[in-house]
Amino acid sequence: MLAKTLFGFEELLANELRELGASAVTPGVRNVSFEGDLGFMYKANLACRTAIKILKPINTFNVFKEDDLYHKIKGIAWENYLDPDGTLAVDATVFSKQFTHSKYIALKTKDAIVDRFRELSGVRPSVDLDRPDLRINIHIDRNICTVSLDSSGASLHKRGYRVETALAPISEVLAAGLLLLSGYQGQSDFMDPMCGSGTLLIEAAMIAANVPANLNRDVFGFESWKDFDVDLYETIENALLKRIREVSVKIVGADRDARTLNKAKANIKTANLSDFIQLEHRDFFGSEKPDSSYWHLVFNPPYDERLSIHDVAEFYGNIGNTLKRGYPGSQAWLITSNEEALKSVGLRTSKKIKVYNGKLPTKFVQYQMYQGSKKANKQ
Repeated sequence: MLAKTLFGFEELLANELRELGASAVTPGVRNVSFEGDLGFMYKANLACRTAIKILKPINTFNVFKEDDLYHKIKGIAWENYLDPDGTLAVDATVFSKQFTHSKYIALKTKDAIVDRFRELSGVRPSVDLDRPDLRINIHIDRNICTVSLDSSGASLHKRGYRVETALAPISEVLAAGLLLLSGYQGQSDFMDPMCGSGTLLIEAAMIAANVPANLNRDVFGFESWKDFDVDLYETIENALLKRIREVSVKIVGADRDARTLNKAKANIKTANLSDFIQLEHRDFFGSEKPDSSYWHLVFNPPYDERLSIHDVAEFYGNIGNTLKRGYPGSQAWLITSNEEALKSVGLRTSKKIKVYNGKLPTKFVQYQMYQGSKKANKQ
């Protein structure tokens, strides 16, 4: 199988797959290949926090022109995967001089499959882009074409708990990946001081409680496959549910906008995590940490890209001042696409990691807030 992910998350996803029990785990670029049985395919979809798709390759061949693609796709026994009156959708990605239009490749693939069914049975499957019985993925790299079945269906960032959206929300997969990159495993008190609609809080609570990432999701692509084993799926799901643990740390979110907090509250309720997450209506600037314990902060401040802020330098300067004065004995991580603004924070970064928020290149940076002097802490 092949698990797709975001740039920079390949090792995170590889570790997740190993911990779940996959074999032959090999990180690539924005993907990780691995081996597992049918039950593991169900498990990977349910439990992987940093996966976007779980693909099951069924054929690989060389293509040099359109006719090669059409005839080789048509030669696959699609009747093993789909009924003649079923529905299908085709996604394609191409990295090739010969093939440059992914939508045309998807259309050519669909035509070949439909023509095969029409010749075999006189009945043809129809296209359903939203919830097809079979979603097919075509990947062409130069002259090599890989045909895969998409076991996930809709992207796995669609966890199923987001019922309310704030401005410029962070993707669920990106949020989970940032938390794991920051080293958060539910071992300390956690805070998102600019929590928006609550995505980082929810992902942090699920990590802390070991809740499967996609437990709240309505449907996976494999549920409409001809070989779907509902008893095996329920066995896998129940085994994952038994691994959920008690949360012994505080998870706190704050925002200065009351309407945004209400959206976070609704999302947290849908995720069944209201007992684990505390929300506070307050401005981060000038605030202090709730107690003397060690706090792990991760937040997604405005970049002045999708959310406008009046004075970027002053805003980021206030972040640095608040962290320094109010949050000693903590570590803080923030993501931003505005590298110039980071200079205004006025604190030395301990780590700086390149990630992407959608197509936007960003930096994920760490600040270690020492209690007293840095020298004394090291000693």
